[in-house]
Amino acid sequence: MKLYYAPGACSLSPHIVLRELGLPFDLEKVDTKAGKTEKGTDFRTVNPKGAVPTLELDDGQRLTEGPAIVQYLADRKPEAGLIPAAGSMERYRVQEWLNYVTSELHKRFSPLFGPKAPAEWKAALREQIGTQLDYVSRALGEKPYLLGAQPTVADFYLFVIVSWGRSAEIDIGRWPALKAYWKRIGARPSVRAALQAEGLT
Repeated sequence: MKLYYAPGACSLSPHIVLRELGLPFDLEKVDTKAGKTEKGTDFRTVNPKGAVPTLELDDGQRLTEGPAIVQYLADRKPEAGLIPAAGSMERYRVQEWLNYVTSELHKRFSPLFGPKAPAEWKAALREQIGTQLDYVSRALGEKPYLLGAQPTVADFYLFVIVSWGRSAEIDIGRWPALKAYWKRIGARPSVRAALQAEGLT
């Protein structure tokens, strides 16, 4: 498999999952602004959406959208426990969190990195994100991970988005449970290896 990624982008989530599972894979960096991969390929010939992550399978098929990719990967090695069995209520709980992170957090963070976004709009987005993180922190409570004692693919996605807080001028120290959770995940060997591979350490 090959993962097309941009350093620190949401593609870091499947990158971490690949390492957590110990699956063999290659990486190819993408400059999404220039629309080129590090090998000089027009990235839209790889993914017409022009967005990372994109996972190229061994048979040549390509899968896009982070929440779909991480579920696909976790299903390749179910014994690792990163996703519950299909059809179980626990599986739907993971999908519920993946959906929440992508629709309520990820999409609110993204405009904060746009240089043309008005300051007032950014301030409103930070306030909305704060409300969403209030909810996440309450939901975590004293649990080590979103669903309890075992991390799932949803935790790695949330870790990546929460990591954007520093660049977006959102201090996650406001939420002690969330900050402790972020540090806990960040200390995992798979996470540290992915961050190092992307030049983020």
